[in-house]
Amino acid sequence: MFPSRMKPFLGAVALCILFITGISAAPLSGQADVVDGDTLSIRGQSARIRLYGVDTPEGQQTCEDAAGKRYLCGSQAADALAALIGRNGRVSCQEEDRDRYGRIVAVCQANGREINAELIRQGWALEYKQYSDGRYSGDEAEARKAKRGLWAGKFVEPWDWRRGERLASEASTGSDRKCAIKGNISSSGKIYHVPGSKNYAKTNIEESNGERWFCTEDEARAAGWRAPGG
Repeated sequence: MFPSRMKPFLGAVALCILFITGISAAPLSGQADVVDGDTLSIRGQSARIRLYGVDTPEGQQTCEDAAGKRYLCGSQAADALAALIGRNGRVSCQEEDRDRYGRIVAVCQANGREINAELIRQGWALEYKQYSDGRYSGDEAEARKAKRGLWAGKFVEPWDWRRGERLASEASTGSDRKCAIKGNISSSGKIYHVPGSKNYAKTNIEESNGERWFCTEDEARAAGWRAPGG
């Protein structure tokens, strides 16, 4: 039995635990805006939400459909997410974690459906096995078997695309430079330069030396590059 003087202290500890547990369990709800295929923002919330356990093509990534025609599959994935959220735009998200960019990693619901699982079932997202617990493996197998979305044609897994891997058809048109961020390698390390920045114009990219072009800053950082002075 606890001494009487300990009871107020233990009571306060119990209340703190309940309070903290309640905060972590509270879902984030509100009007959502699509950032890209696996990221959204809720109006009034500062942190963006990264969908847990899924990965979609990057914004400028292209894939091939069943007929071998190239299309912007990253844009298609974003459209699929917007369609799942629907016209009323309301979502409810349960936080699972925080990523290194400060984004909330969450499982989200909209219109009575789980968005994360539905994106995979429709074939516009892959299970991000490096960061998931395998809960979507069955959904991915179903989409692959039915050749839905990305599975209807050819594509590079988003995590490999961010590392520089490309479809043969995509690599052959690299000179189009839709991805305009320069990934330079110098004595200072791997540094990326965005269009309009101080050293952008005078930075030349030698792909034979391991230097690269990126479509987004997130892509550059994921590949190991940093911003100047970062």
